[in-house]
Amino acid sequence: MKYTGIVLVMLAAMFWGISGGIADILMEKGWDPLVISFYRGAVGFIFFFVWFVIHFRQNWITAPRFHLWSVVGGIGVAGNFTFYFLAIQESSVAVAATLMYTAPIFVLLISFLFRMEQSTWFKWLCVASVIIGIVLLTGVYDPASVSTGIFGVAAGLAAGLSYALFIFGFKNASAIGSPQTVLAIAFFAFCLILVWFIDISEALSVLTSGDIWWFLLLGAVGAGVSFIIYVIGVRRTAPTTASMVAMVEPVTASLFGVLLLGDQLTIIQILGMAIILVTITVLSVKQAG
Repeated sequence: MKYTGIVLVMLAAMFWGISGGIADILMEKGWDPLVISFYRGAVGFIFFFVWFVIHFRQNWITAPRFHLWSVVGGIGVAGNFTFYFLAIQESSVAVAATLMYTAPIFVLLISFLFRMEQSTWFKWLCVASVIIGIVLLTGVYDPASVSTGIFGVAAGLAAGLSYALFIFGFKNASAIGSPQTVLAIAFFAFCLILVWFIDISEALSVLTSGDIWWFLLLGAVGAGVSFIIYVIGVRRTAPTTASMVAMVEPVTASLFGVLLLGDQLTIIQILGMAIILVTITVLSVKQAG
């Protein structure tokens, strides 16, 4: 089917957007963002481990560089999930999702810093445009009526930086081994990292609570199924198209928050969100071109 890749990438991005809404529901029920993040990754790991076992003979790789980059990807995922949910707690699903999608800007700045990419006026204009969008989205232009706290903004941007780290680790690891092996190792590292930061007693109480189905749904939608179909979809889609289609995530997250969770956005916030999404899309198209 001609558009299979596009449909899969779009579906994965929509799942990621919905996962933010599910996490917000769980936080409203009193669950800690770190515990929510842990279950999202742990349930996802089960999916990836099964996928890995099914193709075990083709997946076994001993190269140290491969495992190193996979672990770096896991660190990025742990930071991304955790900071994203913390940003939701401090602001809203819409604001957190949009701030997370500043990841390409972090990649660009790191590339400038390490001279991996040439600095141009266009790229710096993109950076300035995203900063303007963030100012409008979060309301920091008016300290008296700021809509998002400093911690919320910092957490959202940290989610974007972590997202960039995951992409960087995954890209380098997948050049050596299979996607299912990268995901299995990355999410195993994710679980080992977060288990040191969560409240173990609260995490165990999830298993006997009435909210267990929400946690399983979050892990399946926000990690397991979504990452698998995204990997399959990316293989069948041009990079430019994939980067544009992935913008469905913050849009879906925003709609979920506004329609189902009662989040409210001002005209200025919507303008800021639009500036960020359009800039990131143009930058992604230019970078892939």
